Amino acid sequence: MDSIGAIGLQQREGFPSCSQKGLPCPSDSSELVLECLQQFKVTQTQLQQIQTSLLGSMEQALGGQASSASAVRMLPTYVGSTPHGTEQGDFLVLELGATGASLRVLWVTLMGTEGHRMEPRSQEFVIPPEVMLGPGQQLFDFAAHCLSEFLDAFPVSTQDLQLGFSFSFPCHQTGLDRSTLISWTKGFRCSGVEGHDVVQLLRDAIKRQGAYSIDVVAVVNDTVGTMMGCEPGVGPCEVGLVVDTGTNACYMEEARHVAVLDEDRGRVCVSVEWGSFGDDEALGPVLTTFDHALDQESLNPGAQRFEKMIGGLYLGELVRLVLAHLAQQGALFGGCTSPALLSRGSILLEHVTEMEDPLAGAARVHAILQDLGLSVGTSDAELVRYVCTAVFTRAARLCGAALAAVLSRLQHSREQQMLQIAVATGGRVFERHPSFLSILQETVMLLVPECDVSFIPSVDGGGRGVAMVTAVAARLAAHRRLLEETLAPFRLNREQLAAVQAQMQEAMAKGLRGEASSLRMLPTYVRATPDGSERGDFLALDLGGTNFRVLLVRVTAGGVQITSQVYSIPECVAQGSGQQLFDHIVDCIVDFQQKQGLSGQSLPLGFTFSFPCRQLGLDQGILLNWTKGFNASDCEGQDVVCLLREAIGRKQAVKLNVVAIVNDTVGTMMSCGYEDPRCEVGLIVGTGTNACYMEELRNVASVAGDSGHMCINMEWGAFGDDGSLGLLRTCFDANVDQASINPGKQSFEKMISGMYLGEIVRHILLHLTSLGVLFRGQQTQRLQTRDIFKTKFLSEIESDSLALRQVRAILEDLGLPLTSDDALMVLEVCQAVSQRAAQLCGAGVAAVVEKIRENRGLEELTVSVGVDGTLYKLHPHFSGLVAATVRELAPRCAVTFLQSEDGSGKGAALVTAVACRLAQMDHV
Repeated sequence: MDSIGAIGLQQREGFPSCSQKGLPCPSDSSELVLECLQQFKVTQTQLQQIQTSLLGSMEQALGGQASSASAVRMLPTYVGSTPHGTEQGDFLVLELGATGASLRVLWVTLMGTEGHRMEPRSQEFVIPPEVMLGPGQQLFDFAAHCLSEFLDAFPVSTQDLQLGFSFSFPCHQTGLDRSTLISWTKGFRCSGVEGHDVVQLLRDAIKRQGAYSIDVVAVVNDTVGTMMGCEPGVGPCEVGLVVDTGTNACYMEEARHVAVLDEDRGRVCVSVEWGSFGDDEALGPVLTTFDHALDQESLNPGAQRFEKMIGGLYLGELVRLVLAHLAQQGALFGGCTSPALLSRGSILLEHVTEMEDPLAGAARVHAILQDLGLSVGTSDAELVRYVCTAVFTRAARLCGAALAAVLSRLQHSREQQMLQIAVATGGRVFERHPSFLSILQETVMLLVPECDVSFIPSVDGGGRGVAMVTAVAARLAAHRRLLEETLAPFRLNREQLAAVQAQMQEAMAKGLRGEASSLRMLPTYVRATPDGSERGDFLALDLGGTNFRVLLVRVTAGGVQITSQVYSIPECVAQGSGQQLFDHIVDCIVDFQQKQGLSGQSLPLGFTFSFPCRQLGLDQGILLNWTKGFNASDCEGQDVVCLLREAIGRKQAVKLNVVAIVNDTVGTMMSCGYEDPRCEVGLIVGTGTNACYMEELRNVASVAGDSGHMCINMEWGAFGDDGSLGLLRTCFDANVDQASINPGKQSFEKMISGMYLGEIVRHILLHLTSLGVLFRGQQTQRLQTRDIFKTKFLSEIESDSLALRQVRAILEDLGLPLTSDDALMVLEVCQAVSQRAAQLCGAGVAAVVEKIRENRGLEELTVSVGVDGTLYKLHPHFSGLVAATVRELAPRCAVTFLQSEDGSGKGAALVTAVACRLAQMDHV
């Protein structure tokens, strides 16, 4: 008998047992009762089958594949956030359908985190039977009349009142304030409502009433209201469970799993509508003859089968059917029935809970039964109590199995080994039945032991929760406005981007002519890109930090082969004399040549030197200043190629031919140019940003000659230093600039590159927190720490927009009090900052390719851009946004983006190879 012993099962299911203290041994009557009540026994295996079947139906419905048999609708409620605890204001609530044949109006005042709690004022109105079964307009006019009557007795200002509408029937919601009734339940059968928006029907009725200005902000079922009204505990309450006239549950589902929403971010509250769960395969084994009889006599035969086994509207009727049957069998009331016992609806939920409650005493049981016209024998009261217990215990266990399905779903979707969750409970069955909750808890523990569930009774029967939904909607709308206002300057339109493109083209032309410009437009003396005919062995040096590389690059008909070795530069050398530094570099080259069997060979050498230089020729570069921890003496203002050649001369055993000095942008273009001859632009978007391209030599004022091409190092990071980007600069950009080591410089770079984007985001988050939009307005010391929000976080956050796992992990690591709303907003901030960066970069590339097209007088230009840099390569959307912007701003240019492989090493060798090819051609 599964894991439950026979005696324990009898006690649990409400069957009499000889072992129970103070009870007589079973008589013939009790044997008949026991045999009858065996039908209500539900085993652990059956509960697990129901849990599995309901979970499968839920997942089918979420995926938009619900079969008619499952009948679980999984309806999104468009409630996307649970309360912060900061909500405040006055709200009106109208409850319809939560308590059967009555309607309730509430005035709820929320005081936020600091204020004391104010009890709501409420009034209940009984709905006449003819209204419950009459025309729909009559029902909604009655509701509007009740609202006016309530407000007449409760002085309010003439201001617009915000109302939350609790409508506890199966509906198809298409927005927070749009909900179409699918079908009536709970004894309602109003005509002209099914298939219509109940919010609009209520609005029309309020307008007809004309007494008050009331805005219906949200429509909510009682289950959602129960969840939202849950008192804040250790964590948010994200499941609502109601067992009242009917039964239902809701929970916060990941939005990406709800097919009808077509949304991949955040969460949404889903109403399970499990009252309609009941295909034959799932519930057949636990349906009794009494369930079938009740269903046939109901207003909706064949529908709401699960609800009819659990809901308070039906439990009394089930008990009545069982008692009538047992009386007719001679097991109760001396074999006699009464007209009342045989009358549908004569035993209510209240009667059953009182009769089962041992504290009520036998006298109360006798009184209820005698009111039904029954002759009560000595053992009848106790046997009736067993009947009530059996019916209620089955209901609690079935409800527990259904809740276990919801919890299993939550645990799976959130990928948590141990799910900690709070469940808000509401409804008269919970409130009035002494052991319903304990049986439910026991069942849940049995079926989902890996879930740590706390049950919290709802406040005000869900009324406060409906007000909370309305308040949360108001808070989110206000926060959304503040977020949009904050991010609006980052959302650049086509006109703004086209202006950046035009300004850059103008700055390029000025820089080329030698006029004052924020673009230096430096000649690199690289006059051609690879054409594929390059051949030979070349050495390359790549110096840009405390480690540097020596490379052997073999260019053959079959491609490029690279062998390299990394050497370290000790701090004492990096900060010693220039002679010591360059002697160390040559020593490493000699070591590399010996290991590669190249000793004594004079190979052409390309030198990638990633420090600020002014080039005077392909093999002449004047060091402007050291960076990155280098401070070798007697180097600044000197030609670094000369310094290297002098060191080679001192090492007489080595012969090297230094052909070219190259920066990493040019190396990137040349590296990609070997794979694609149309590559005439190089782009770096990493810690910093820069670009180069092949310009017509005739346009380069600082270099003699009118024919051919010259690669120009734009140094575009400084674009805008003359104030031309002022209209696009935000207060957050200004904050980042002022805190930098070079205020007022590298304006373009500070809006685009990886060194700065994380800092821009951090300043925005600080601002939004100060407005109360993020993190409940709680400032943390860590977020105020400079550079704590890394640019790599943007790539990680935006790569995982589905579950927002990275957002949560990153922000929680920063000690921020995170909610699901916060995670979404941080994602939006990151997207806005990175999108602006990519679009500005795209505007720059568009300016470059348009310049090339115009230079050549072409209607259409086909060109490739070689790209390197961690931001471009690692950010999930950056490259796509750059390409899209270029397509929009330079529609007559067909631009292909190629990611560079080892531009700083391979590129330097290829610059050298091209130079050798051109020199050979000149010689010929």
